[in-house]
Amino acid sequence: MKTLNLPYPRIGLVLQGGGALGSYQAGVLEGLDKRGIYPTWVAGISIGSLNCAVIAGNAPKDRVEKLKGFWEAICCNPSPLAQFLMFADKMYAGSQIGMNILNSTQIEKMFGSAAASNAIMGGQKNFFIPKPFAPGVGSPADVSFYDTSPLIATLEKFCDFDRINDHKSMRVSVGATNVRTGNFIYFDNTQMKLEAKHFLASGSLPPGFPAVEIDGEFYWDGGCVSNTPLEHVYTLGNISLEDTLVFQVDIWSAMGKNPTNIFEVMERQKDIQYSSRTRSIGNGIKEKQKMRKLLLDLLEHVPDSVKSQDPLFSELNRELCAKKFNFIQLIYQDKPSEGHFKDYQFSFETMQMHWQAGLEDILETLSNPKCLELPPDGENYIEYDFHRTQKTDNTLSRRKK
Repeated sequence: MKTLNLPYPRIGLVLQGGGALGSYQAGVLEGLDKRGIYPTWVAGISIGSLNCAVIAGNAPKDRVEKLKGFWEAICCNPSPLAQFLMFADKMYAGSQIGMNILNSTQIEKMFGSAAASNAIMGGQKNFFIPKPFAPGVGSPADVSFYDTSPLIATLEKFCDFDRINDHKSMRVSVGATNVRTGNFIYFDNTQMKLEAKHFLASGSLPPGFPAVEIDGEFYWDGGCVSNTPLEHVYTLGNISLEDTLVFQVDIWSAMGKNPTNIFEVMERQKDIQYSSRTRSIGNGIKEKQKMRKLLLDLLEHVPDSVKSQDPLFSELNRELCAKKFNFIQLIYQDKPSEGHFKDYQFSFETMQMHWQAGLEDILETLSNPKCLELPPDGENYIEYDFHRTQKTDNTLSRRKK
């Protein structure tokens, strides 16, 4: 496998939480793989942490195949009617029949709603199952509507945990929330041995999923506090030491239309709740990098004779070292047929649609070779923010901010 020669010692892949929408991130990983770009650090929340486990738990040549296996294992097989529609779609591709019937937003929404209802009532194979006496009483690990223990065997099937814990090959960080303290914490393979339970904890969103007990403490989904691990990668990674390229893959969009009914209100509320911190953290990083550069420029005006007399200047110089940060953000944009249930709509055909969208978005992003360049001389931060926006039902355009 040919690796693209990039001027970055560190390449981060940062994955948001978002349930069934997470196959978009898998599509992005496939696109990076096609271009020979291999992360050295993966960090995730919730479903993003599960994708991290599969990525870090496999050799680069096997990652796409294992991700496909994982997503196929946790998603429903296509229904007979859906299989017929997919067959008919190929038969009538581009025809008026296909445009008027097979690509109908209402039909897609109907099947999506049915798949989401099935997940609520029957759970999701190899992922979670309804508890017979839900929600139960007792410790936080006893109170939930579903049992996530099937996911342990699924992770162990698709992940090599010896490889996950080889932090010299790839750093792995997954975020969770301490139930007792309310504090946001990270399980990191540079600080501990990661097991399946750490990834389960990152994705244990209450009240559906139970808390996971680790070393006497209980943990819920990291999205209870923050749905992106971007700040962890920037701060704990000590960005001043290495030029860094980060791909932030978000599956909730802060931008959206005003809702007109209660279901759109529910969907819009989720979009805002789970996407907003990425923007604020990204802006914070931008300001920190700007301040770093200003202070470093200021130190240039201090005479060497003064600097040599106070060790504080040497410490400042180390902290303000002008290493560069390239931030590329991809944000999944919903289809009109998706509703408030999109994060628990685990149908096979929708999974494929999300995956393909991620693959197309990252390939479109990388078609601009400048996005991988170091920030220009005199700058230490650059960002590329790509959005998919719909002009019509069947035409997608891109915009860069």
